Amino acid sequence: MDYNTGKKKLILPEYGRNVQKLVEYATTIKDSKERNKMAKTIITIMGNKNPHLRDIIDFKHKLWDHLAIISEFKLDIDSPYETPKPTILTEKPKQIPYNYHEIKYKHYGRSIELLIDATIKLDEGEEKEILINIIANHMKKLYFTWNREMVNDDIIFKDLEELSNGKLNINRSLKLYDPKENISRIRKKKILRKK
Repeated sequence: MDYNTGKKKLILPEYGRNVQKLVEYATTIKDSKERNKMAKTIITIMGNKNPHLRDIIDFKHKLWDHLAIISEFKLDIDSPYETPKPTILTEKPKQIPYNYHEIKYKHYGRSIELLIDATIKLDEGEEKEILINIIANHMKKLYFTWNREMVNDDIIFKDLEELSNGKLNINRSLKLYDPKENISRIRKKKILRKK
């Protein structure tokens, strides 16, 4: 019996052994026109085997690149795209620079600090007050995620004032969202559904 473990390793397994055999056969074709015709047929088969690639921008380009990779860059054809170099398979990806920012309160995260900075730049008015209210409520939700015992509005207002370096006029009489009330409502709904 002929097992797959005894056969040549598949270069791109998502296309299967038959596509790899077709590519190997195409590399043996001497006539350039026949080889190009065979390559186009293989591209059509590869596209049909993986229809999800059609959602990708330039999926035809990707298929031609995969054809070159499966042939181990030995297939001499007139590709409509530039054939990739074999070194693309071994080169390391470029390092992505990581932004290191000192986050004052990690439980609020960097996004809250960015929101506060953007709100500080706004002109005084109703829009700014609404944004401060939204930020304070979101801070309370985030705080509640890490401290389920007690979430005091005064702590949220103090942290918001500290994060804004005192540049935001915070209305301490605001009634902030109470996450515990929301949890009790959810529990009541679950109990009613069970009945």
